[in-house]
Amino acid sequence: MADRALRGMKIGANSMETDEGVELAPRIQAIYDCPDGRVIVIPFAAEAEIPAVWEAPGGGEALLRDATRPEAKPTKHVRTHWDMLLERRTIKELEVLLDERLALLRSGQARRRSA
Repeated sequence: MADRALRGMKIGANSMETDEGVELAPRIQAIYDCPDGRVIVIPFAAEAEIPAVWEAPGGGEALLRDATRPEAKPTKHVRTHWDMLLERRTIKELEVLLDERLALLRSGQARRRSA
């Protein structure tokens, strides 16, 4: 019975493949300096375009050694509810609507929403 015992492996834990005969792609090491003084070394493929800025673990941006910080990209203005409202109505129209709603509330014709 012991001769025919089945032996298994944990799924995903071990590989039956070896690194024998495997040729890795050429790599270069990029060295980044963090704002807090730490140094990060990241391997890249030799033909890869290496970014000048890398997100540092723990927050912040690490700069590629001997590189200049790229110009900040222009950010898009975040539209608020008020901005979108002003795209549809003028201040004068909003004042008229406010006066109408206040008159309805004061007269008791419009029900107040309960919280």
